[in-house]
Amino acid sequence: MNGRERIAQALRGERPDMVPIMLHNFMMAAREAGITMGQFRSDPEALARSFTIAVELYGYDGILIDVDTVTLAGAVGVPVDYPEDEPARVRGGLLAALEQVSDLPAVDVLDSPGVQVWLEGVRLLKRHFGDEVFIRGNCDQCPFTLASLIRGMDAWMMDLLDPEKEELVFALLEYCTSVTLQFVRQMGMTGADMTSNGDSVAGPDLVSPSIFRRYALPYDRRIAAASHALGLPYILHICGNTTTILDDMIATGADGIEIDYKTDARRAHDKTKDRIVFVGNIDPSGVLALGTPRLVEEKTLELLRIFADTPRFILNAGCAIPPETPPENIRTMIRTARSFGG
Repeated sequence: MNGRERIAQALRGERPDMVPIMLHNFMMAAREAGITMGQFRSDPEALARSFTIAVELYGYDGILIDVDTVTLAGAVGVPVDYPEDEPARVRGGLLAALEQVSDLPAVDVLDSPGVQVWLEGVRLLKRHFGDEVFIRGNCDQCPFTLASLIRGMDAWMMDLLDPEKEELVFALLEYCTSVTLQFVRQMGMTGADMTSNGDSVAGPDLVSPSIFRRYALPYDRRIAAASHALGLPYILHICGNTTTILDDMIATGADGIEIDYKTDARRAHDKTKDRIVFVGNIDPSGVLALGTPRLVEEKTLELLRIFADTPRFILNAGCAIPPETPPENIRTMIRTARSFGG
């Protein structure tokens, strides 16, 4: 059984021959390939080469193709900084007042060089690996998080608490949904085996579960449904401690939820077993980047034992793996999973 088949079986709720592994390792992959983040986000061949080398080095099953968390924000005009050896980051919001939402221009995401590189990188990887390795085309941000980047985080949080601005909040979310949907539909034409998005600003570390349900959940449902309309499974990623919204994340209709290490894995197991695929959730910093191989083995085994009674599990870090992570720690995590007997 190859990597693509392994992950596909987990998504169908069928037991693969061994624990499937997908790595959120774009920064580490670029670093190990000798490619700066500037090259990675501007050259699709460099992007694809980074992941190709990583798969050859570690032998994992699924590639999560990510670039940064602000590509769609940049595509709609949000000011963005592009450090040479760090992921891109926003420099503030685009809207001085929420009332300006009606002035936002219609956007074709294909006009964005960053989106084009991302999509072409997926095409190149699919062409290279064919049906051997599972290709997950991440599509940057869900509408709620994209709205926070367009408006500016502090202002967005204040807007959400002002009942008089609710209509404008929904107007911005509709605009952001149209942008995110474009990316998902374009990703569906690359040959990717799956799409995914992040919606971490909607998580409990930043907003209440009630805000998630009112302002994020309906739009996350639409994004998941759009991926399904393309015939592709879908994963939703939210950082932080998502324990209080696990049922809501499942209610998005996603096929899998990728969860940070801060979420109680046992609680997540009880919520997700036989309902949805759990993806995660080894601590990328405290364990993978800073821990010893022995700690990595201990934490990996702990997680594997929790999910041993369900095939709906894909091993990954809880979030992006830091570029300085020791290779031996990644090898230890993978070796532990490959030899796990339940």
